[in-house]
Amino acid sequence: MPAKNVTVNRAALGHRVAYALRHPERVPRHLVRATRDAWLRHRRPDHIAYYRAVMRSDTRADPDAAVGSRTHERWLALGAMQFDYLVGHGLRPEHRMLEIGCGNLRAGWRFIRHLEPGHYYGIDISPDILVAAQDTIVRMELQKRLPTLTPVNDLTLRFLPDAHFDVVHAHSVFSHSPLPVIEECLANVGRVLAPGGWFDFTFDRTEGKEHHVLREDFYYRTETLVALAEKHGLTARFMADWEELPHGQSKIRVTRRDAPCPEADPTVMLDPDEPAARSTEPT
Repeated sequence: MPAKNVTVNRAALGHRVAYALRHPERVPRHLVRATRDAWLRHRRPDHIAYYRAVMRSDTRADPDAAVGSRTHERWLALGAMQFDYLVGHGLRPEHRMLEIGCGNLRAGWRFIRHLEPGHYYGIDISPDILVAAQDTIVRMELQKRLPTLTPVNDLTLRFLPDAHFDVVHAHSVFSHSPLPVIEECLANVGRVLAPGGWFDFTFDRTEGKEHHVLREDFYYRTETLVALAEKHGLTARFMADWEELPHGQSKIRVTRRDAPCPEADPTVMLDPDEPAARSTEPT
């Protein structure tokens, strides 16, 4: 797998022109997306409301693509990668899990199957994608696992109980969020973490200028998010082995400052050429 490019500014005019010259076939699709996003931002200046509208539009076209998977095969592979990594880094069946931005359960259906009944709680800002998540539960025959799916308007988590979740997980959420949304989550996630629990989140990493593309894709420096976590009484650790897998994002693990950070097992690694190798598919 080639090294992750963390210096390019994807919002810079020079990068966009060069990218268009290399991939002219993608220009029409990008223009359609940019026009749609400009209209949605005009009508919904609040970021959560804006991105909810983005998800509504994308989900109507293809729920798998709405969560970032252009094919169903890639949807399965990315879900397997998330599941295998988290199981290899401490997730056990008895844990209670909160998945922020659960989408249509790309990884969630595997978590639901792995955890004890009633131990999975998924939230998302998009009611449309949660309807698609219900379809996934039916398709995977997981009704008896009693998962909970709840739409939310923010990430204050105020309706959830204190010290309840052993594992909180957010994949491709902060990569679509401005800093105030991320800070809202980090300011509140410590309250719902059980003693010894942890919060894993992915983000688009840059070592150059922090930037966004169409207010859909946000790029942050690691130290920015680590400092934000520490501001709210959390300890953050960069998970370097996650970046070795073929997915394009980076990962940070957060714990409450008054609890030890669970150590990753360096012997547990996936073969980058076999992203779903350790996950069994339903027959």
